Amino acid sequence: MEWSGTPARKFSTGVSLHSHTLYSREPLGFLYRRKQIRGKDGTPLDPARAWWTPSAGPREAWLIERNHIERQFGLRALVSLTDHDDIEAPLKLRVLGECRHVPVSVEWTVPYRETFFHLGVHNIPAQNARATFADMQRHSGRGMLQALASDPATLIVFNHPAWDEGGIGQAKHIDLATRFLRTHSAFIHAVELNGLRPWKENRLAWRMAQEMDKPIVAGGDRHALEPNALVDLTNAGSFPEYAEQVRNGWSDVLVTNQYREPLPLRILQSVQETLQDYETHACGWRYWRDRVFYECDDGVVRPLMTLVPERIPQTLQVVIGAVAAIRGQAFLKPLRTLRSVLPQHELAL
Repeated sequence: MEWSGTPARKFSTGVSLHSHTLYSREPLGFLYRRKQIRGKDGTPLDPARAWWTPSAGPREAWLIERNHIERQFGLRALVSLTDHDDIEAPLKLRVLGECRHVPVSVEWTVPYRETFFHLGVHNIPAQNARATFADMQRHSGRGMLQALASDPATLIVFNHPAWDEGGIGQAKHIDLATRFLRTHSAFIHAVELNGLRPWKENRLAWRMAQEMDKPIVAGGDRHALEPNALVDLTNAGSFPEYAEQVRNGWSDVLVTNQYREPLPLRILQSVQETLQDYETHACGWRYWRDRVFYECDDGVVRPLMTLVPERIPQTLQVVIGAVAAIRGQAFLKPLRTLRSVLPQHELAL
């Protein structure tokens, strides 16, 4: 692992794993923890059926990562986009000549006992990707993992394993994550260090990988416009060659200075980028309210704002107001400068 903003040794390729496009469905329940969603007729709505989407289309997301690696580090870029339980972005990209070798990848949600985990499944064989993904949606057990891992060009990564996303308690989550990794160790090739999770969690992930004799790989988890803060370094010339290298236990992670900056400020920037207007949005969803959806009882997906009596939920009004005030005070423009004078993370193991 390298801790600086640039590689200290000679590599030819940078690998961006784990970033999202407008095909990801991001949970919206956090806005309604203390207040139930009700439709215009007063009928309760299920927060679990509401979501927002990142703003970047497939090609824009790919360019964010490619350009960062090429321009910042002078390396050739391999970019694997991993939306939540959706493979449309890489499939659409592969029809473009410049993207014809983009791997078909996904961040796969796998239920496990009282919680769930996310696996980055990279480079599903493109010729039967839709059929394979349909099988993944129906089955999430050992047999499916074994089938995915049987292709030597496919890479399976345990994403942010220390994040208690299910809210069952950190100690219980770590115990279950360790059990999950031990049970499926033969089919999970690496453990992720995540560019948007605190170092305390990443340190736990590192130790989990060491205990299970797994390599660690970089996963940026980009949702907005800031490129991934963690990048894998390799001399592989293609994604299958890179996957083979990691499966054999070899990985070099570059932790950029971007990750060492205060995480709350990075998250604030992501919020601002998420809520801002996009005149050239790939689907025409210019405003943030256009990018929030709800699956109705009839199975039809509709914009959430057409279903609720409030134009914008009160909690969200507060968030948008705060971001607007910050923008009005020209705070975010010198954000990088402010970051540079604040104390940086100490990345001790």
